[in-house]
Amino acid sequence: MRELRPYVSAVVRPIPITTREERERELARAGYNPFNIQADKVSIDFMSDSGTGALSIDQQAWAQRADERYAGAESFYRFRESVADLVPYPHILPVHQGRAGERILFGALLKSGQISVSNTHFDTTRANVELLGCQALDLPCPGAADLDSDAPFKGDIDLDALERLLTGYAGGRVGQILMTITNNGGGGQPVSMANLRAVSELARRHGVPFLLDAARFAENAWLVTRREEGYENWTPREVARAAFELADGCVASLKKDGLSHVGGFIGLHDTGLATRCEAHVIAGEGFRTYGGMTGHTMETLAQGLREVVEPSYLADREREAAFLADEAHRAGVDTVRPSGLHAIYLNAGRLLPHLRPGDFPGHALGCQLYLEGGIRAVELGSLYLGKLDDDHSLVSPAPYELVRLAIPRRVYDHSHLEYVGDVLASIAKEPERVPGYRITHAPELLRHFHLRLEPAARR
Repeated sequence: MRELRPYVSAVVRPIPITTREERERELARAGYNPFNIQADKVSIDFMSDSGTGALSIDQQAWAQRADERYAGAESFYRFRESVADLVPYPHILPVHQGRAGERILFGALLKSGQISVSNTHFDTTRANVELLGCQALDLPCPGAADLDSDAPFKGDIDLDALERLLTGYAGGRVGQILMTITNNGGGGQPVSMANLRAVSELARRHGVPFLLDAARFAENAWLVTRREEGYENWTPREVARAAFELADGCVASLKKDGLSHVGGFIGLHDTGLATRCEAHVIAGEGFRTYGGMTGHTMETLAQGLREVVEPSYLADREREAAFLADEAHRAGVDTVRPSGLHAIYLNAGRLLPHLRPGDFPGHALGCQLYLEGGIRAVELGSLYLGKLDDDHSLVSPAPYELVRLAIPRRVYDHSHLEYVGDVLASIAKEPERVPGYRITHAPELLRHFHLRLEPAARR
């Protein structure tokens, strides 16, 4: 028997259907940057899984009970109770989203010139580190370099490299170890409990704070139960709590595994650090019992954190990502293997060998997805990760040219994913017709959000 999805649609929203000519005009107006495309010109939006999911009827129902009083609202205590059920830290500070938590926590913890080391920092995480005058250093495990391998935990950090760093001449400069679960910048791959445990031991031995970037803690926990020996009979909630117990603290965007449109929190053991962070929460976010969130949001999150660790939901999420990856493979487009949960990553470099890294093949594929089918996605290749000179020409390419299709939670059904497969198949029939792109404007920091491009002349 086929697997039954564990929910049905209760509210629907029309999908914009546009013509090729309309999409060509919109992409040109947007400076060939998908971040500038108006959402009402997008049919299938895979730009982000952050804050883009569908709320359940129980979340909506609890939201109607929201207490919006300024201090000590009932909604905060329900939110904190739900977080505490998963996170064993005495100090829980609400923030309006994850990047606000990063800014506050890193600002209270790091000093200029220090190193933040991670399995992979994502874009805003890296920016929040670098804005403090610190270095963001990525140490992905060696297995992450093999995009075609089915190794189960390619999101792990390189333990040997981490130990060499901590014991070497730069070890005293390491201000924090930040593990991203799952590893979004590394192809959405999970991190094993064995790796987290080893990192925890190294951090304690060298006196370095160990933190989790826990935006997708439930998805990581589910993949641990599916792939790591010894955890087959654990629940996702039990695995998630065990992961949090290994760290000194965490920062989490709850726009992902909180199943909310906004929200986040900082969780800490250390009272002194929590006190410093709380001052910045009050100064820049809101009082300590709302942190920039409404009571409506906190109620939505309290229920979302209960729903997100349900095995039936996570199993469906896994099947959804695997189905989209299978559609891509049938279309002739390779993806990073194995599939994670929140996204699949298309191998644009392999599909478009006629484009050099300086032509930005990942971005080219993303633009073509929009032109062919109104699908919006995000490049994770040389446009995002490469180094540019003052004329915006590529000097140092990224190791891979990828396109991320981030799947909103509980939004699209298989007919939508089949449509994406059809669009990919159309592109894969004549990949050589996909043009490269050149940058016409780019800021120094977080350039992918603001840059403008144009199609490059064919060579």
